[in-house]
Amino acid sequence: MDFFEELRWRGMLQDSTEGTEKAFARPGQTAYVGFDPTAASLHVGHLLPVMGLVHLQRAGHTPIALVGGGTGLIGDPSGKREERKLLTRDEVAANAGAVRAQLEPFLEFKGVSNAARLVNNLEWLGELSMLDFLRDVGKHFPVNVMLRKDSVRGRLEGEGPGLSYTEFSYLLLQSYDFLRLFTDHGCRFQLGGSDQWGNITGGIDLIRRVTGKKAFGAVFPLITTASGVKFGKTEAGAVWLDPDRTSPYRFYQFWMNTDDEDVARYLRYFSLQPHAEIEGLEESLRDRPQEREAPEALAIEMTRRLHGETGLARARRATEILFGGEAIEGLPATDIEDIFSDVPSSEVPASALEGEGEAVVALLGDAGVTPSRGEARRAIEQGGIYLNNRRLEDSRTRITLDDAIEGRFLVFRRGKKRYHLVRVGTGGP
Repeated sequence: MDFFEELRWRGMLQDSTEGTEKAFARPGQTAYVGFDPTAASLHVGHLLPVMGLVHLQRAGHTPIALVGGGTGLIGDPSGKREERKLLTRDEVAANAGAVRAQLEPFLEFKGVSNAARLVNNLEWLGELSMLDFLRDVGKHFPVNVMLRKDSVRGRLEGEGPGLSYTEFSYLLLQSYDFLRLFTDHGCRFQLGGSDQWGNITGGIDLIRRVTGKKAFGAVFPLITTASGVKFGKTEAGAVWLDPDRTSPYRFYQFWMNTDDEDVARYLRYFSLQPHAEIEGLEESLRDRPQEREAPEALAIEMTRRLHGETGLARARRATEILFGGEAIEGLPATDIEDIFSDVPSSEVPASALEGEGEAVVALLGDAGVTPSRGEARRAIEQGGIYLNNRRLEDSRTRITLDDAIEGRFLVFRRGKKRYHLVRVGTGGP
């Protein structure tokens, strides 16, 4: 399939400007997607345009990832009800520096003739004087036309504080980006989410006015779940690509927990498996949803691509520990804290576990794992209490620091699924 046919099959194409598909029929085109570094990491909400660049490169075209080191200082008002908090130059620079590392698992930046490029718009916006900008760019943008843009009109007609001149200028800045990429890199195409339509067409119009030549744009749909929630948002917040912000385990679980009504779409959006295999997973989802084959395949592929085989192995092992009862051996304390962050917890001072330690029945009763010490004794004798997923055999057992994972955590389980995390503190009794 060519690039446009691929996007259509996957349901990734929402709209495009006139002549875009025909222009893409020519080999060796260059297209870009912009990423504003408003956070220290990209999140899964960025993945659809990232996958657009992936399919672009697989079709033989050259992708450009534009990092908004300059526009990130302003903030895109598109889709926002109120003004973003302005970041410092140092914050934006640090955020921009993290983008390439998070794109490298998806795009080929070297070793191929159509290697992806990473460009920072601070290169030209940082040296642009306001007078030159107003003379060379601003004069091409009638205010009455700008007021009709969705990103502007929505803020002016809403109940919020309106739109500052700072954000009002964003359309001009992004349009100038497209002009610079057009002239400096031969880039004739901009891709983005559907909320970027106004910014993209603004750039196309600026290129036409300044150069007399034609540029093109296409947009992807904005993803919401079947329940109407914005894609990538969970009760714990955004799902980040940075493993220090969202661990491989939580990233894996995000895909595993995808609602059946959403899995088929996500497979087409994000999986690079052959079409026949994706269609086979869709069939499995329809006929045997209880087997969870489709979400597991998606979770495995996405976690492997972003975090590698090591990250995937950690994620699957953590899953087996939490849901399969596998013994906890050799798993780092940081993973334990992440896996069991949502279960009930309590704290015991390290001093209580020194020497001979503390009686397990006392620890269980005081922590609330069981209603009382007597109940703890009976539960152990009936084989229903586990420490670090190993069954406790003797109610007279004493718990010491040696039992704590890296001296920090004790993981108790009652029955099959009732976990309780005991944190070993450093303070006294």
